[in-house]
Amino acid sequence: MDRARRTDASDDESAADDTPAEDAADELRVALFVDGPNVLRDEFDVDLDDVREAAAAVGRPTATRLYLDEHATPGLIQAAEARGFEVVVTSGDVDVRLAVDVTRFAVEGRADVVAIASRDTDFKPAIETANAYGIRTLAIAPGEFGRSDALRNAASDSVTLGDDEGPTMVGYDE
Repeated sequence: MDRARRTDASDDESAADDTPAEDAADELRVALFVDGPNVLRDEFDVDLDDVREAAAAVGRPTATRLYLDEHATPGLIQAAEARGFEVVVTSGDVDVRLAVDVTRFAVEGRADVVAIASRDTDFKPAIETANAYGIRTLAIAPGEFGRSDALRNAASDSVTLGDDEGPTMVGYDE
């Protein structure tokens, strides 16, 4: 998307939130991709709001997608949708679909920043592709023990979520 189109879209949003149009146009567009099966686990106790806040710290979220497999509970899907996430359910492993979507966003210039919440090193090539297209990348780890050094080192920036008390979005039975 070219800058002129971003400015036009931002003008509509600016009127709603009283932000000057030029500030909204200059804000980085962030696309957040969450690897549900690897992030939403009992041992990490991750809240999707915390994941979104980590991505929003670098810019304006323009896409917030949660990728789940067929084992996701209907309650998890409903809760994620209620929190504003687009839920993508795959019939198998979510890795390929998520990586393809990240790569498409990078190649098509649909975001200034691509954020991936995962602990899976399978996403390293997608991060490297986004970097090669001049897209800033953010690796979001679900916790200290869920951090992938390969993702963290490949990405432009990285964040490790803390152990905050509060509601969780765990929806997988193991």
